[in-house]
Amino acid sequence: MNTHSATQTARDILPAMRHASDDLLQSAGKAIDPVVDKLASTAQSLARHSLDMASDAKDHAERSLKHASRATTRYVADQPLRSVLIAAAVGAGLAWLIASSRQRRQNRY
Repeated sequence: MNTHSATQTARDILPAMRHASDDLLQSAGKAIDPVVDKLASTAQSLARHSLDMASDAKDHAERSLKHASRATTRYVADQPLRSVLIAAAVGAGLAWLIASSRQRRQNRY
């Protein structure tokens, strides 16, 4: 086979190869499209479910906070002296924690 006929054969085969590769890509695209659609649908469903769960958790937290707030308000109204003593004790405890934390930091440096 001489160079001219080899070049001609390559030129003859090239369009057929292009056509075959185009067909292969098109077939692969058709096979992948449903998978991509399914993945997108699943991701969208999971995102929607996550948003619903977050909204439910937010609603539950709001209800719990309102309940605790009402109970605290009722307790303070029923037990004012005890409430002041508890608040003072908590405040003293926090002040002690802050002071000891600062002291430890100063001793470190």
